[in-house]
Amino acid sequence: MDGRNQTKATEFILLGFSTSPHVKIVLFVVFLIIFLFTVSANSFIIAVIQADSQLSSAMYFFLLNLSFLDICFLSTNIPTCLKGFLVEKNIITYSGCVIQMYIGVSLGITQCILLAVMAWDRYIAICNPLNYQRIINKAVCIKLTFATWVSGFVLATVNVSFTMTVPLCGHNKINHIVCELAALLRLACVDIRLEEIMFFVVSLVVFMAPMTLIIFTYLHILSTILRMPASGRRKAFSTCGSHLTVVILFYGTLIVIYMTPRSMISSENEKVISVFYGLVTPTLNPLVYTLRNHKLKGAMRKLLIRKIAWLRP
Repeated sequence: MDGRNQTKATEFILLGFSTSPHVKIVLFVVFLIIFLFTVSANSFIIAVIQADSQLSSAMYFFLLNLSFLDICFLSTNIPTCLKGFLVEKNIITYSGCVIQMYIGVSLGITQCILLAVMAWDRYIAICNPLNYQRIINKAVCIKLTFATWVSGFVLATVNVSFTMTVPLCGHNKINHIVCELAALLRLACVDIRLEEIMFFVVSLVVFMAPMTLIIFTYLHILSTILRMPASGRRKAFSTCGSHLTVVILFYGTLIVIYMTPRSMISSENEKVISVFYGLVTPTLNPLVYTLRNHKLKGAMRKLLIRKIAWLRP
């Protein structure tokens, strides 16, 4: 019988990591602590950037968007994970799974593009500093950010819609902690080699186009930095080092999941890698930027001092 005529699943069971109650409780506590810390840290970065007039440049405007994006991404996926650690069967409806997958993919694509925009901002700041204020003004920042978010959701519509046409034939057990595109494709009950090729091509365009821009900009940035006096190199490397670290962490894990054939990566390894980019990377982002950015650290200290002084009787 043709698999495409089979009954469609109305709900899914997310298998998660372990069925041991003790292990699930430990994972619940770990995930909850990391989730609360990450949301608080990114929220604090947003508050600091908005409160300090000295952090009004394009770099901090894009960083504010990155922090907000991380909060949205975590809030989309982690509550489902936490629920799974507390119940015997982590059940999610078909529509709930599609919505979670769509939002997750949209935010992931948006971050890919946003990191490329941030790289372009650093390229203009270092390679063409005299025209920086003219090229990267407030209006340009707003237009770029709007285009980035819209592009993420539009491209995700194409990607997710294409994936949901794959017949699942009633299979409803997803060997993952959330509704993940790659994990859902494993439920297909027909030959989907053509769909996999199309999925790979779409992923190649979505991931590699921004990455190509990032590589291009950083090659020019590196060439410019090497021609700078020694006194200016440290500041330039410090400014770009934070962004480059985030790029490597984010893109590295995404490429492994979305651009590696299913036969070359097991479901268990896929889950571990997805936790890294879905939980660990958003946690490291605020740490990387705050530890390496002296201006941001100074603004944080000033805000904390003001808050402490306000709370004193």
